[in-house]
Amino acid sequence: MAEHEGDIGVFLAGFVIGGMVGSIVALLLAPQSGEETRTLIHDRSIELKDKAVEKAEEARIKAEAAAAEARARADELAKLTQEKALEMKKKGEEVVQSYRSKGDAAKSAPATGETPEVTVEG
Repeated sequence: MAEHEGDIGVFLAGFVIGGMVGSIVALLLAPQSGEETRTLIHDRSIELKDKAVEKAEEARIKAEAAAAEARARADELAKLTQEKALEMKKKGEEVVQSYRSKGDAAKSAPATGETPEVTVEG
């Protein structure tokens, strides 16, 4: 995401610089008085600044939306991970309890010389 934001910054810088250079060259080559040229340059620079601010705001809004979506996905992933961890813990506790029950049964069985059958479910 940071790489994408860098691309936006480069684009905005190129947009502003290119617009200013193009405007200045066009105005300097146009046949008019110096006062008119300076006024046009000033007006055009204000327009370009406003456009750059507008584009920067659009980029900020898009970046915020992308960040919110990333946070939502991360929260969902954390929730799923926690649910899986609890499920695995429960299964582990069930296996341990099963072994304990079968071990207790083996201890209390009469000593006949035979070993009790122990099966693992799972």
